[in-house]
Amino acid sequence: MPETALFFLHALTSLHPGSGTALGVVDLPVQRERHTGWPIVPGSSLKGVLRDECRRAVATSQGVGLDEANNDGDVTNAFGPARVDAADTSYAGAVSVTDARVAAFPVRSMSGVFAWVTCPAVLQRMSRDLAYLKSDGSSPVTDSWPASFPQPAEDEAVVPTDTQLVVKTGGRESIILEEFEFQKTSETSDAVALWFAEHAVDEPIKERMRGSLVVLHDDTFGHFVQHATEIVARIGLDYARKTVKQGALFYEEYLPPETVLYSLLAIEDGRQADSPVKPAKDILEFLRNNVPLYIQIGADETIGKGLCAVRIAE
Repeated sequence: MPETALFFLHALTSLHPGSGTALGVVDLPVQRERHTGWPIVPGSSLKGVLRDECRRAVATSQGVGLDEANNDGDVTNAFGPARVDAADTSYAGAVSVTDARVAAFPVRSMSGVFAWVTCPAVLQRMSRDLAYLKSDGSSPVTDSWPASFPQPAEDEAVVPTDTQLVVKTGGRESIILEEFEFQKTSETSDAVALWFAEHAVDEPIKERMRGSLVVLHDDTFGHFVQHATEIVARIGLDYARKTVKQGALFYEEYLPPETVLYSLLAIEDGRQADSPVKPAKDILEFLRNNVPLYIQIGADETIGKGLCAVRIAE
């Protein structure tokens, strides 16, 4: 019986899931969906990181080297053999990983430091994805998902009841994000904020999420995820002269810390032909036990980028 799970990434430091192609003034942009322009972490990259973390955990628990752990039966059942050959013994791994898509994006706020923003299009997409998860059986994640969402206009923001984001301007209550002012509506984002707090983030940040998740119009959300990322100038130094090397200035784009993304995991029974079939539920349990609470994704690992908190939602 196939198993499914919801996999959350919460960026603790700036994150660069690079696209490898410069389309404008930014030399190293982040990967984005072609039709929405929303940032993603490619499923292939995410799956590779998960395999690497699992083999490290196996190597530590069994006291073996990383190469030996890479050929461990649990690792190969989940992710496939380390090396594919032309023989009939090759097989695909049981774990399928989708691209990690943005669920909530951090934006600077005049009050309350920052807000997480989302929009009806993101929430409707998540509804569809959760319906796929629910086909595998009901769970607290799927059953607690709100049945409907706010539909704010372009100049409106839907915020939680108990929020610190509100600014009183000219006798009305407003939400000021970056340089834009939005009118606070009579609706609330309490149900969505509570769901994100319970399932998407860790304990230290739950209370902030409950009071800081803002639902904006689709187009406004699209503007923020396109233009509110971090653009950093990077250089290479001439160590003898202590000046920038000729042509060594480049610009790199990062998703800001606090970005929340999600991916779907689909797990089949193991396909290894020369051993008893490994049930999908056992492979999912292997992931839960061996994927650490924090992983590094994307480029610039040695300068502290891409550190993410991980949750495989129950």
